Amino acid sequence: MPVTTVGLDADDTLWHNETIFRLTHDRFVGLLADHGDRAVLEARLAEVEGRNLRLYGYGVKGFTLSMIETAMELTGGEAPPHVVREILAAGREMLAHPVEPLAGVDEALAKLSERYRLVLITKGDLIDQERKLAASGLGDLFAAVEIVSEKRPGTYARVFTRHGTGPTEAVMAGNSLKSDVLPALEDGCFAAHIPYPITWAHEMADAPVDHPRFAALDSISDLPAWIESAAG
Repeated sequence: MPVTTVGLDADDTLWHNETIFRLTHDRFVGLLADHGDRAVLEARLAEVEGRNLRLYGYGVKGFTLSMIETAMELTGGEAPPHVVREILAAGREMLAHPVEPLAGVDEALAKLSERYRLVLITKGDLIDQERKLAASGLGDLFAAVEIVSEKRPGTYARVFTRHGTGPTEAVMAGNSLKSDVLPALEDGCFAAHIPYPITWAHEMADAPVDHPRFAALDSISDLPAWIESAAG
């Protein structure tokens, strides 16, 4: 069965994202150091983030609100004004952070675009994701862009039917097993996991190692050759 369409995740697949979040985590821990050690602060922030995902969705803005809420909980509702100001400043800096494609991305996407229709499929804040795509210089390589609130079974079937020839003739590639691989396989796609050094706790999942349409790649540079072999 031929592959006609390739879907690609954005954050931590095409450019750095979680590294920037981790730097802000460190800044948050430093601000609240009087209210617990790193493990306690990280666990509370992760709990609040998970609780808020259904309300705020993914991205910097929701993360910033979760940091403020965590600070309020840890201080009994009396977070010092300078802490709130620092958290807001950290959020603004994340939103303005430069975007630089990861190693091998330019070459891999250029090669893929010669043979396949490319679709960017990403979660997160609409404005921020549009900004990052524009700043990356990769936008012209994509035939379509889908910024979704969540990646779950049904998402990829809908996107690849709209922008391709259906999920069975599509590949989804990304760094998250939970979001980019498992639901894509369930929808009938091929799926490739491209690892990033850091994985957000809410994106952890086990690899479907025995699935005939799954591949674990070392880098995005391996994606064009794998798709060619899978399509054969």
